[in-house]
Amino acid sequence: MFILLISLLIDITIGEFPTFIHPVVYMGFIGKIFEKSKHARFLLGMFALLLEILFWFFLCKTLLSISKWFEIYFLTSTFSIKSLYSHVKRCYEDDVEKLRRNVSYIVSRDVSKLSKDKLYSAALESLSENISDGIVGPLFYYLIFGIYGALIYRVVNTYDALFGYRNERYEWFGKFPARFDDVLNFIPARITALLIALFNFKDAFSYLKKYRRLKINSMYPMSAFAGVLNLGFEKVGVYKLEGKCVEKEDILKGLSLYTKVVFVWIAIVLFTVVLKTKIF
Repeated sequence: MFILLISLLIDITIGEFPTFIHPVVYMGFIGKIFEKSKHARFLLGMFALLLEILFWFFLCKTLLSISKWFEIYFLTSTFSIKSLYSHVKRCYEDDVEKLRRNVSYIVSRDVSKLSKDKLYSAALESLSENISDGIVGPLFYYLIFGIYGALIYRVVNTYDALFGYRNERYEWFGKFPARFDDVLNFIPARITALLIALFNFKDAFSYLKKYRRLKINSMYPMSAFAGVLNLGFEKVGVYKLEGKCVEKEDILKGLSLYTKVVFVWIAIVLFTVVLKTKIF
């Protein structure tokens, strides 16, 4: 409980560690070596990810044998509460060029030709999806498997972010990391959707029923988020959720919803830790 509380307080008040000491910055270094090969791409992608998992597992285990305080360092690096809020808050912007630049920091799509409403939409789509990837997922696996669960989840999620693209370069190399990430996110994505739905149950489930199958995991939190706020999200050529055109003020509404969802999830996590402590 103490380690979890300190980790949460560090992330909520201070934010992410400086880049040069943040573990996630270095996750994927093995993959970046192997992905240059043109042979056995699928097997190399699988081997690189498994090797990366072993590396971080044993590094964490070694450092924890020196001092248990390293658990705070590793756990804090697996989630990003303040950082996600801050990145999206910067998208509360009227100047379209500044808005494009700020949105480009949090999405992988090309934003150079997107209109304002599509840029605001992209920011909120990223916010809703990352509640699962950046907060619910790592804490869920921490509850079940401890620090190693949270750390391995972050390694897999990082590999998916780096290599999980359906293009000529990564189609086969990133396939195993992408499918592994789908498996790990199956439960967290649905938990996230339920947490979001607490704040407008009827509309959230209306959107979930209509759109949840568009993408195996990310569409669950995204459609619930859009439903609660009655907004239309769209990634041109990929998906379109019908609803009100996203405006600048919706960024603040989205951040308000995000804050409430995160608060509820943290309360559930802390309660679960207390319950486990009393039982065991």
